Amino acid sequence: MARDRTPRRKGRPVDYVHLTHPFTPQSVFSDDAIAALHDAALGLLEQHGMKILLPEARALFAAAGARGMGDMVFIGRDIIANALTTAPRQWRMRSMNSARERQYAPGQLLFGPGAGCPNATDLVRGRRPGTLRDYLETLALQQSFDVIHILGPSVEPQDVAAPLRPYAMMQAQICRADKPMFVYARGRAQVQDSLHMIRLGLGLSEDDWASGVWAYTVINTNSPRQLDNPMAQGIIGFARAGQASIITPFCLAGAMAPVTVAGALILQHAEALAGITLSQLARPGAPVSYGGFSSNVDMKSGAPAFGTPEHLKMQLGSGQLARHIGLPWRSASGSASNTADMQAAQETTHTLWGAMLAQATLVVHAAGWLEGGLSFGYEKFINDIEALQTLAEMCVKPGDTLDDFALDALAEVPPGGHFFATAHTMARYDGAFYSPLVADLSNHGQWTESGALRSDQRATAIWQRTLANFQPPAHGEQAADRLAPFIAARTAAGGAPPLD
Repeated sequence: MARDRTPRRKGRPVDYVHLTHPFTPQSVFSDDAIAALHDAALGLLEQHGMKILLPEARALFAAAGARGMGDMVFIGRDIIANALTTAPRQWRMRSMNSARERQYAPGQLLFGPGAGCPNATDLVRGRRPGTLRDYLETLALQQSFDVIHILGPSVEPQDVAAPLRPYAMMQAQICRADKPMFVYARGRAQVQDSLHMIRLGLGLSEDDWASGVWAYTVINTNSPRQLDNPMAQGIIGFARAGQASIITPFCLAGAMAPVTVAGALILQHAEALAGITLSQLARPGAPVSYGGFSSNVDMKSGAPAFGTPEHLKMQLGSGQLARHIGLPWRSASGSASNTADMQAAQETTHTLWGAMLAQATLVVHAAGWLEGGLSFGYEKFINDIEALQTLAEMCVKPGDTLDDFALDALAEVPPGGHFFATAHTMARYDGAFYSPLVADLSNHGQWTESGALRSDQRATAIWQRTLANFQPPAHGEQAADRLAPFIAARTAAGGAPPLD
């Protein structure tokens, strides 16, 4: 039986798990322009092609009628159109805890943590290369907040050898969390072993495994117009296992993509369509998501930039393109700041709102991401959770009943009076408003007397308290026992190479 993990704030129950978009999706291009962008992407693949390094992937395209020339594959628009007819519009994201399960579908809203960071940083221990301890701690933070809906590889545990790393990361996800899981696409052996560990650790039957998506991966193309071996293997392997691939070109305008928003989106769309098509050639009906993570570079330094006007415009355009082809889609937040300062908060909040207005199904890197993904910040994560919970509150419509109109209170209070003591206020005050996680709403004198702490300093105490109180889910011990022989055997054999 799943535990009731519904949080309560100021006496009111809130559901941060099951979120749907509250706003009409916004547009930055006209419908005609979006159709033209889509057509231009089809023309790019048909006339100029995609470099695909994996022979198996090229063979699947050839069997579907694509023209090949060495590593180059020229994909006809009819092949892509057929793939879009078989790609599912939604699927069930499974979890050991049924209360954590979500539909991955247009209109749904899911948040994922900052991911893929080689370093970790906090105000207590400073910036450091990621370790297994950091990964376990940041996994516990992901598990502890309901507004994070799926797990992600927050910190890369570099103190674990690469061939053994997937076993440590999967064991932690399976035994210490109960949300939908992430698997890296780093070669066939690692993918196969990771998926096997999920089935083994959770004791899943064939019917259980076939009942939905238990794991997802993110596939990044090598922009411009290249798909490498591990990413192609990942698409094929996940498709044939019935698990989800999120095809996400990372197109930085001015560097790996044209300098204009429209040009960058055409490249992103073409690469995403190629990956989506490969998944359907490997297994028609395989769960696959459109992905867009395009921004621009700083033209003075060449460094990636996030939260820029161009980034937001690309988010809105990506949402339009995803709706044009009818698929759920993944966006991303992000920050180029080196610390959890105002720049970091501004960049992240801008891109969270961009994803909301673009009606992204999933927003990755929504909490903790710093330095363009080079560091996962503990204080940054906590402050971002505040932002995410605020957005989650926006998913709840305000009441519009006669009781909500507060007519008695309006009649009771004379001009120049106040509403603190009205019967209407007294009956509702403890559950009327969102209770901040980090924000300090005291006056300057009270704030000074309490130590004059900044929000990042207050966040330190919150993540420390969260980790001190963390308790893994109840299924963890049994899962660990089931996994132990397999992990021992694979470790003795040297593990799985990251590339094959």
